[in-house]
Amino acid sequence: MTIQEDPGRAAYADERHQQILLKLRTEHRVDSTQLAGELGVTRETIRMDLIQLERHGQLKRIHGGAIPVDTASFEPAVSTRTEYSAEKGRIVRAALDHLPDHGSVLIDAGSTTEKLAEIFPGDRELSVYTNTLPIALALVSRPLVTVYLIGGRLRSRTLADVDDWALRSLSEVNVDLAFLGTNGITAERGMTTPDPSEALVKRAMLTAARRRILLADHSKVGVVSTAQHATIADIDLLITDTGLNSADKTALESAGLRIECV
Repeated sequence: MTIQEDPGRAAYADERHQQILLKLRTEHRVDSTQLAGELGVTRETIRMDLIQLERHGQLKRIHGGAIPVDTASFEPAVSTRTEYSAEKGRIVRAALDHLPDHGSVLIDAGSTTEKLAEIFPGDRELSVYTNTLPIALALVSRPLVTVYLIGGRLRSRTLADVDDWALRSLSEVNVDLAFLGTNGITAERGMTTPDPSEALVKRAMLTAARRRILLADHSKVGVVSTAQHATIADIDLLITDTGLNSADKTALESAGLRIECV
């Protein structure tokens, strides 16, 4: 069925653009289908609106909508990432179901992976490698867990070790399972993060791990950041929350990504 524009509700282009930008400032992401319904126009009209706004540097288009233009390079400190706390809690509890009874695990930097460290069990003989100080400190008191902190330059924004020292350490490590984080996920661009030095370390983690599980809440899906650190094919499983919309889920699964929503 072809969706027709509603002449009684459709706003002029300039008015639509102002409403789109206002919604983007308040919600930090807009969905094309939702905008079309709210503004009484077709999705094609919204698509042309977003293209025009992107050409003027006012937003960045992503699959199914748009994000603020500075999202690709903006990186909040891990300590300030308090949104979606309940969702992240469900994600990390589901992640524990994949934890081996013994062996070795690698835990990436990030707000969700820090929550994993908080509830990490201490009754299994595991060697845990991490490139972030808060995770190492959270795990060091676990009686049967041996913690290895990967060295390198410590980034103040994420408290992650990066650069050559970290890369050399990871080149000598082989682990059974890696729990990874990301700033953005799309079917087209894979996993991305704002900082190129962290992207290099995340890529090295892929090589070091036999199995790779990505832990990310639904707000990361549809976001493209500066530096790619993994493709869809690099990830064995994405654990996310039930806030993931069906269109994004279908796009990712069609690209070959296995998804567990909790």
